[in-house]
Amino acid sequence: MANVVDEGYSAKKWLPLEANPDVINQYLWGLGLDPDEAECNDVFGLDDELLEMVPKPVLAVLFLYPITKKCEEERIQQDKEIREKLHSDKVYFMKQTVDNACGTIGLLHAIGNITSEIKLSEGSFLDRFFKSTANMSPIERARYLENDSQIEDAHSVAVTAGDTPAPDDVDTHFICLACVDGELYELDGDRAGPVSHGASSPATLLQDAAKVIKKIIEKNPGSLNFNVIAISKKA
Repeated sequence: MANVVDEGYSAKKWLPLEANPDVINQYLWGLGLDPDEAECNDVFGLDDELLEMVPKPVLAVLFLYPITKKCEEERIQQDKEIREKLHSDKVYFMKQTVDNACGTIGLLHAIGNITSEIKLSEGSFLDRFFKSTANMSPIERARYLENDSQIEDAHSVAVTAGDTPAPDDVDTHFICLACVDGELYELDGDRAGPVSHGASSPATLLQDAAKVIKKIIEKNPGSLNFNVIAISKKA
């Protein structure tokens, strides 16, 4: 899912990424994340017992949820507030300008905010991307991604590796939740900027993210189209 961002939207349209940890792992590892450093795992539920089953420590959380008219109205209102708030300059944030690229944007938000915790292969796409875009604005990072054929090709391969055929039109959207500088941030390329959800820590990231996710789910009581994936550091 994607919406026209303030700075202008690309004519490019990718096929949506499946919320499948196996597919995403291969995708990230192929882009330069060391397989011995981190991996994605399903979060099967948001109750404490099920959260305890997720491998720790959790570095970031990806959440796929259905977009509704109510969600969009709230986003527009919140964007007005986001523009007036300051956030830590340590937060890595980028806009989304490619239709259906929210899965890849969510992963880049995740990796971009944990580069101090993980190793990226020297010279790999991820290594090059984050070094090249470190001092860019959110929209400049979006344009850099938009014009990079390597990530577009890798995304296409990941899409074909999914268990189900990718639809042309989707009504779901990926976001990332990450702890930066002691705060939990919601990172969504369709937003005006990072959304702070208050104090957090690496130790409580998963539980704190679960609280935010529960609130979003409560606003969509008639839908079952939710997926939660944790990116965990390997022991």
